[in-house]
Amino acid sequence: MEPAGRPGELPEELRRRLDAVFGDVLPSTTSDEREPEAPERDPDADLLADRPPHHDRGA
Repeated sequence: MEPAGRPGELPEELRRRLDAVFGDVLPSTTSDEREPEAPERDPDADLLADRPPHHDRGA
């Protein structure tokens, strides 16, 4: 016997009403199944932009 509450067990009318209220809660694919997205910015750019003024001076 399958556990209660599985999406396949819901009547179609109830499922449509739930989808109308809550929308698509879970994506159809997980992040490891999708192609990685290119970062919009260099990850180190924020760190380099936030360094103190004396950082670039030679000692």
